[in-house]
Amino acid sequence: MARISTFDDWTDYFKTWQKDIGLDTSKFNDYNFEVKFGAVDKEEIEFGDYAGRPKWETVLQIPDQRVRDSLLHLITFQGDTEFASVEQQRHLLHTAPSDYDLQSAVKVMREEMRHGTQMSYLLVKYFGQSGKLEAQKMLERRAFDNSRLLGAFNQEVNDWLDFYCYTELVDRDGKYQLTMLSHSGFKPLAASMKPMLQEEFFHLLTGHTGLSRVIKAGKVPIDILQKHLNKWFSVALDLFGVDNSSSASWFYVWGLKGRYDEGASSGKFDREKLNEMARNQYMGEVAQLIEALNKLVPEGQPKIKLPDPRFHRSIGEYAGKTYSNTGELLSPEAYAKHLEQTIPTAADKAKLSEIFKQNDWVLAV
Repeated sequence: MARISTFDDWTDYFKTWQKDIGLDTSKFNDYNFEVKFGAVDKEEIEFGDYAGRPKWETVLQIPDQRVRDSLLHLITFQGDTEFASVEQQRHLLHTAPSDYDLQSAVKVMREEMRHGTQMSYLLVKYFGQSGKLEAQKMLERRAFDNSRLLGAFNQEVNDWLDFYCYTELVDRDGKYQLTMLSHSGFKPLAASMKPMLQEEFFHLLTGHTGLSRVIKAGKVPIDILQKHLNKWFSVALDLFGVDNSSSASWFYVWGLKGRYDEGASSGKFDREKLNEMARNQYMGEVAQLIEALNKLVPEGQPKIKLPDPRFHRSIGEYAGKTYSNTGELLSPEAYAKHLEQTIPTAADKAKLSEIFKQNDWVLAV
């Protein structure tokens, strides 16, 4: 494909991408993938070295090329996750347990595509040829070819139990990322976030109510559900990035990406620990969700629980370390056996496949 030169060119390429990944486009024909902007909380840059100055409305207003390059990086990575999510979930439209679930998945996927469209629009409109190239490359990487920018978005979403865990845990990380970007000193990016966050809340609701319905139905064994939570929780923790991140620190110093509770917390904090701060806030939120789900687990059955945050990590201080789901450091051999007991296996998926045939494994709405 020739390089795109206008946003209309990109839109044509987007339609080609939908077909190339095997997406049933008939489910999206009546949806307008429009670009939306909302209000920003503040007109001034809220933090960092440029705090108090008017938010930048064009890239040319940004005084430092390093800041412009980092902004391009942030927008590209956010957009890449949106298209990757659709690639991961595309087969679910053929296996929905109910019409309600089908319509929920369609809504989630079309909004993810709209979010990707929003980020691509920013790249094409504001970043010249480099932005156009990045917007084009977003539609050339593939989750199922393991070429998406973040490892979590190369993982397979095999079935609807994966999907409920994904929208509960991975999309919840998305809420954190979008919230932090909503404070950006680049006004078009900050103004993009409010509509995206409003749509993202439905994705989170889909995950939590889905898991609630699975537990209430009582057909999926709790130990298999636990394995899926183990997998997707560790994946979601990785999405917060490396520990002691200099990149996160510079994003803050340059006013590009705030804290999750920016403006609500005035206490001292370590800029080198921004990723850890957000990750800890996320873990506290998810712990409350697990507590709520456990109230639905019948008496006499084991409760679900979050694994130790060092378990099964691919990013950060504990990447590749052989910690168990309870935090014990294991030998490589023992860890390999442990993963078979704590992460979904082919046998688990085969068992689930039989359960799914009954169509009563998730409570009807």
